[in-house]
Amino acid sequence: MSKVLIVYATDYDHTKVCAEALARGVESTGGTAIVKDAGDATGEDIEAADALVLGSPVHMGSPDWKIKQFIDQQCSGLWMKNAGIGKVGAVFGTGSGFGSAGGGIELTLLALLNNLAELGMVLVPLPKNTQNYADGGLQWGPYARVHSKDTMEPLEVSEVQLGIMTAHGANIARVADAVAVAVAVAGQALFKP
Repeated sequence: MSKVLIVYATDYDHTKVCAEALARGVESTGGTAIVKDAGDATGEDIEAADALVLGSPVHMGSPDWKIKQFIDQQCSGLWMKNAGIGKVGAVFGTGSGFGSAGGGIELTLLALLNNLAELGMVLVPLPKNTQNYADGGLQWGPYARVHSKDTMEPLEVSEVQLGIMTAHGANIARVADAVAVAVAVAGQALFKP
């Protein structure tokens, strides 16, 4: 069964709550989820995992600096060694501000996906047939809105959005399992130059 590393940055624990929901989805398939704050995760953690999931709140239309620091300090060395090629990657986020998902959520998710693509990972999107997709989903990944659209008052992550996160975690684990089977059957690395 797959081992999924979920790395997140958070300001008010909303992204952590989402990471824990993703972990429940991974574990629902029999996989192992390791949830780490961006400041605590290492390149060795990534190398030991079958999948890497990045989560961030939106900060001025882009990922939190702590997740960017993790990418710069931990992922760049893996890129040099080709150590991410063939692993599974996915993203999620939290946002607020104006717009349905909160201003900048798509840019944040795309920025995170770009880094996973740079590592040569097999990317797992969020399918539009995910239950309640319209309430917390984009093709790039799930999101949670954590402030009211009208008053900007803080909100807790909704049960519906947590359910979408859990479904995403299960999908990621299933894809990681399928990639592992493909590698085992082929008897070689998934991607070769």
